[in-house]
Amino acid sequence: MGRCAIERFGDRAAGRGTVASDVPGRSAMAHALIIGGGIAGPVTAMALHRAGIDATVYEAYPSGADHAGAFLVLFANGLAALATIGADGPVRDRSFPSETVEFLSDTGDTLGSRPVAGPGDGTNPRTLPRAALHRALREEAVRRGIPVEYGKRLVGTDSGPRGTVVAHFADGTRAEGDLLVGADGIHSRTRALLDPAAPGPRHTGQLTVCGRTGDTAHRTPPGTYRMMYGRRGFFGCATAPDGITYWFANVPGAELPGTALAARTPGRWRRHVVEVFADDGTPAAAIAAATGHDIVGMNVYDIPSTPIWHDRHTVLVGDAAHATAPNAAQGASMAIEDGIVLARCLRDLPDTGRAFAAYERLRRERVERVVALSAAMAGRVAATAEERRARDADVERNMARDTAGSTDWLTGYRIDWDARVG
Repeated sequence: MGRCAIERFGDRAAGRGTVASDVPGRSAMAHALIIGGGIAGPVTAMALHRAGIDATVYEAYPSGADHAGAFLVLFANGLAALATIGADGPVRDRSFPSETVEFLSDTGDTLGSRPVAGPGDGTNPRTLPRAALHRALREEAVRRGIPVEYGKRLVGTDSGPRGTVVAHFADGTRAEGDLLVGADGIHSRTRALLDPAAPGPRHTGQLTVCGRTGDTAHRTPPGTYRMMYGRRGFFGCATAPDGITYWFANVPGAELPGTALAARTPGRWRRHVVEVFADDGTPAAAIAAATGHDIVGMNVYDIPSTPIWHDRHTVLVGDAAHATAPNAAQGASMAIEDGIVLARCLRDLPDTGRAFAAYERLRRERVERVVALSAAMAGRVAATAEERRARDADVERNMARDTAGSTDWLTGYRIDWDARVG
């Protein structure tokens, strides 16, 4: 459908909060091409669907497979955002909660602990494999009637008739829609097409290694994240109710070329992590040593600021617009928030230009603050004994003051689906 259909949409459906499929005989006023089937893509499609806008998700990979060993955490803000479109249930079913975070020094001493529930509503963060989250969101989108096409790698875009946008894929096929949403991750092709001068991902000087094991004797107490400050890295873990311990290690390291990254075996990653934490008094090295082949390592990037988020028919969401390092564990939640805020703007405003501008206005300051926070957290690794003791004392003081409220701006963020975007 053409551009005029989008311009009329806001006047007809604004503020109703209905799902198109709930209204007999009602057809969507516009169609969105969503590039990327990870987290931001399916969430954006479901949010648009609730706003009365049809969407198709185009995933570059043949099956949407992801790294087996990688996992992530969704905090209260991400879960609450999913709940606004009724998509939190499938994620909760595939994850486990934690109520407490505990910090250890490199000597193994406990520096303190505090609750990690969301402010006000008591929502606990949930941990699950990244691949499980991707599958849950895609399956829920398909259940709602949203098409997901695989093996569709975007190579270019151009304008179609009546103000539409045409996406061209590497397999020679094309798709036409009223708007295009770039949800294609940190190495976004959509971002490069939108602005060839856009800054690329910045390597943070850090590598992250993720693993999971059921063989370690060093399990965390039920409902507890255990975070360990090592002499040469940072290690975190949590044990699921089924006895599987999920862990990650953030270690300093230069960016690895793609060929070198692909050639690294789980055994080599395991040895590297064991070596980094071998001199600490924490169980980090033992947990890594007890892990089999379910280990994956990756370069860590962020994008502090992307100058151009949109033009008249294309807009970026998630890592395509604002990639964050994993230190604050907010990348997935930011992507989820983006998709839902974008859908509200398209629902309530009469044309894509105004809707995209409102979306950027509502999101840019928040996400860039999160990126900066996460980058600053990477600097907590201390090189000398004196620096480590000063850091430990600072962590202990923060625990004693119960500073959880200082992050209310982060995890306390909530989206009111029924509120009209002005």
